Formats: sequence, structure tokens, C-alpha cells
Amino acid sequence: MRIGIDIDGVLTDIETFMLEYGSKFCVENNLPLNIKPQFYDDVKMFDWTEEQAIEFWRKHIINYFQNTQPRFFAKEVITKLKEDGHEIYIITGRNEYGVPNEYQNKVKEITENWLRENGIPYDKIIFTEKSKLPYCIGNYIELMIDDWGEVLKEVSSKIPTICFNCYYNEEIAGRNITRAYTWYDIYNKIKKMS
Repeated sequence: MRIGIDIDGVLTDIETFMLEYGSKFCVENNLPLNIKPQFYDDVKMFDWTEEQAIEFWRKHIINYFQNTQPRFFAKEVITKLKEDGHEIYIITGRNEYGVPNEYQNKVKEITENWLRENGIPYDKIIFTEKSKLPYCIGNYIELMIDDWGEVLKEVSSKIPTICFNCYYNEEIAGRNITRAYTWYDIYNKIKKMS
């Protein structure tokens, strides 16, 4: 099976990063701390302005991209999936969502280095623009693993998806959407699908 895997929220725990570093940013900058974890968008999560969100990411994006640890057992499970004969396509919107302009040309290199340094095997990496669906269809993806509600809704209209559970996607459900809570839960569900 050809499996598409998102990075932020699936390979990494962006939810915890945002909650922890976003809270710290609010306190350090004397901003009201009113957390709404049901939102994926940082502006909505913390009631920030666009300028505050840009300033947050200017301060923290390199740290997040380079130093965030993979989720527990992500490397181990992806390695098992490869050994089982599956093809792994990393499909990420990193080059468009929330990345300050001055870092745009570094995102691909930093991301590829992070995958290599963390030993995460893959066959191909795809940096998307706008919708992930055309990239999934164009690369014959048979299953997509993502965390973002908009992506899950759109991609599941054409191919099966696994939703990696987070606060901000708990209301997402539908035909072709299977919820998973851990990487070994993902592995178990894929084995049943194969």
C-alpha cells in the first residue's frame, strides 16, 4: 500500500508544542492567556493577532522544526510498515502554513535533515501548496494519515484516511475516516486494512 503521512501533528506533537510555547509566549509578552485547544490555528487558539502569531513563529519555528522529537514509536512503526512492503510518502504543507517569509527557502532542507537525523524512513517527500488531495491522487496514495480537519475532510472524499487524534480534531468523523490515538494503533489499523 502507498501511505501518505503528514509531519506536524502526526510525526510530531505540534499540539503540545503550541500549548506549551504559546502559553510561555503570552506570559513573556504580557498577553492575556486564554487557551482554546479545540482550534488548530494559533490565532484562534490564543486570541492572537496575525502579527503576534508571526512574531511567535519567528522566535520558535527553527527550534520546532529542528528540535522537536518525533512522537513515541513513529520511527519504529514506519520502519515496520516499510518492512511489511508499504511505500511511505511524507506529505506536508510546511512550506505554506505559518512559516515566516524569511524561512520559506530553508523549510525543505531543515525538514529533510530532521527526518534523516531521526531515522524516519520514507520513499518520497512532497511539500504541498494549498490542498493535499491533488498530491495524493497524483502520487496514487491509498491511505493518508493526517491530523488537520480540513485535510481529513477533503482527502477522505476520495481515499481512506487515518485521523491522528488531537484536541482540535475531535469532532472530525465520516466515511473513510478512521481515528487513531498512537502510532501502534495506526500500525494495527493498517494491518487490518491490508
